[in-house]
Amino acid sequence: MSTPPSPPGAERTDGSPVRIGALVPLTRPGWAEAGRHLLAGLELAVGEVNDAGGIVGRPLELVVRDTAADPRKAAAAVDELAGLGVAALAGEYHSVVARAAAARADALGLPFLCSSAVLDALTDQPTEWVARLAPAQSRGWRIYADFLLGAGHSRIAVAAEPSVYWASGARILREHLASRGGTVIELDMRALAPAAVGDELVDKRATALLLLVGHPEPAVSIVRSVRRDRRLAEIMIGAPAGQPEFGEWAVALGDDGAAIPFLRYLPERLGPLGARVGAALRERLAAAPSFVAFEGYDTVTVLAEVLRAQGTDRARVAESWPRVAVEGTRGRIRFSRTPGISVWQWAWPPIHVVDRDPADPERFRVLHTG
Repeated sequence: MSTPPSPPGAERTDGSPVRIGALVPLTRPGWAEAGRHLLAGLELAVGEVNDAGGIVGRPLELVVRDTAADPRKAAAAVDELAGLGVAALAGEYHSVVARAAAARADALGLPFLCSSAVLDALTDQPTEWVARLAPAQSRGWRIYADFLLGAGHSRIAVAAEPSVYWASGARILREHLASRGGTVIELDMRALAPAAVGDELVDKRATALLLLVGHPEPAVSIVRSVRRDRRLAEIMIGAPAGQPEFGEWAVALGDDGAAIPFLRYLPERLGPLGARVGAALRERLAAAPSFVAFEGYDTVTVLAEVLRAQGTDRARVAESWPRVAVEGTRGRIRFSRTPGISVWQWAWPPIHVVDRDPADPERFRVLHTG
């Protein structure tokens, strides 16, 4: 691919803002709560960068676009932001949406630091333009499969909806568990009502049910139905994609939402930087910050460091991914090429399997460390 020139005025020194485009799901059908957390992290870091002098004296400005979990809307936003002269793109939570944005950013020659999407195949071909902070799905979901086996579960039912992301997750689980004697039984939620899931679990003799479905529905209805089925008192419900991380889950399900293990990309204990940022995020959100908020903060921290060192020329920004060494809220961030991953990858963020404590659903328990 030929390297496109940076937009006119990209290296201006007159105090004009350095602009970063931010892709965030803020309205339905996007997961708006995840989007709010992501945006809170992005905005907090931008404020701190500017308080410290900006980018070599120029203020950092976030230009936000709502993707609403729509790949076409995200691709159009990338085009718009590129035309507005942003130096780089940041953000996105939904993997399928991030994939559309990454493809468009690659085609335009616009650096994109993806904050939170995990789909392995973020682009069809290897690209120099895209880097990612979140762990690849194959790594996280294999860790989750190891947790299931360690907890004694070898017959795993997955309640799944059609999606590239859910299909990829089911395949990762199936292949990893099969190599260790486990079995994955797929329940097609296009054909099943939430109330019928219990009969399938009994019939298939599953000991665990994983939710590979959207939130709030049908995830909330499935959990309620299974929790109220006396035949299923011993079954474990899991949500590897992280639905129980957010406050909406606890509000919707109360005690029923506890003891549902999920993947969380935070260390067991935050260091000084993470603790300080966590306190600031809690104040901004008026709620406990999710790992997604920390991902947003780390995204701007990395981009600001790159922009200070390389300027705003897009090609130089993209060329800098392998030289990044930045202290983030969850550890030191470096990017490398990882087999099977088409983008520059932080290898690896901390990964834990956690759940909400039944004795105190506001508290998270670490069940397994990746």
